[in-house]
Amino acid sequence: MNKIWVFLLFLLAPVLAFVFVAKSYADDSSIGIFDYQKEEIKRIDIASIDAEIDEVTIDLRALSIKMTDIQTTVNEFEAVFSEYTTQINRSIESSRDQKYLSDDIYEQRITRALGEPIDFYLSNSSEIKIFELKELGYRGYIAKIKLFNPEVFKLSLAEGEIGKLETTSDAAIRTGAVLAINGGGFGAGRVNGELVSTMIGGAVVDGEVIKEFVPKSNEDLFFVGINKKGDLVGDIPKSAQEVEDMNPYQGVSFIPILIKDGEKVTLPSAWAKTKHPRTIIGQYANDDLIVIVVDGRQGEYSAGITLERLQDKLLELGVKDAYNLDGGGSTAMYFNGKILNKPSDGNERPVANNFIVLP
Repeated sequence: MNKIWVFLLFLLAPVLAFVFVAKSYADDSSIGIFDYQKEEIKRIDIASIDAEIDEVTIDLRALSIKMTDIQTTVNEFEAVFSEYTTQINRSIESSRDQKYLSDDIYEQRITRALGEPIDFYLSNSSEIKIFELKELGYRGYIAKIKLFNPEVFKLSLAEGEIGKLETTSDAAIRTGAVLAINGGGFGAGRVNGELVSTMIGGAVVDGEVIKEFVPKSNEDLFFVGINKKGDLVGDIPKSAQEVEDMNPYQGVSFIPILIKDGEKVTLPSAWAKTKHPRTIIGQYANDDLIVIVVDGRQGEYSAGITLERLQDKLLELGVKDAYNLDGGGSTAMYFNGKILNKPSDGNERPVANNFIVLP
């Protein structure tokens, strides 16, 4: 019997030991494993967090409203900008249509003033219309030129060199030109038995100054030509630099200017009232070029024209700017394989340079 109790005590010993230890810890208020039951549990303030969340939510809603307003403004701006762009495009199209209409109306006015063309040339580079000029006491020809490619309009030196002489038709044939007229003023004399030309004023070929402009104090010597856009440029320069400032692509010199900005220019008295053959270069307000030759010194066929009367005729034709090129026996117009006018010498005079229009 005693052995049985001993055996039972042996089995229960670990349990009793655990209970004893647990009780001793429970009785010690400083270290018990159940101290958390005695401590006051601190609670997190959920209400304050909720309030902060509500404030953030309100701010987000306000921001959302502002973003919606901004998006609405952006949409309205896009709509306004789109409408503005549409109106601008319509305005551009309308302006373009008006320009075409204006150009067409202007072209009709020019054509009415010039009459019906007697010949015509058209390519991707230019359009040339030829008109016959018949007035009381004189006869001649007019060429109206639209340049689609300004590079086809050139100043051609005689035989391609400075100092040489060549007729207008020979220059046209040599270069393959469709149209040619004699150019700027020049003198000629013999040097070592050879006839040599000297150009008056300045000359520019393909943008290169081949003869520097030297002004003459006692004469209104001008420079005239075209720039790379095909616009006529010209004036009475006071220096070579003023010629360069025009940015000429081709150009020559002579005397005098006839029309400037649609107004007559006062003529030198020695040039105003005498009748001679004339060669003119000018431009319309729509940028079309005009070149004119008037025959002279040929009795009833054509006595020639004074520069004063020529000014009136140019204004009648609607020309905005016009310059008097070398005339007299030099006056010649070549078109489409032949000389149109009747040079006063009976034959073409060799000249120092010619304005030409290539195909």
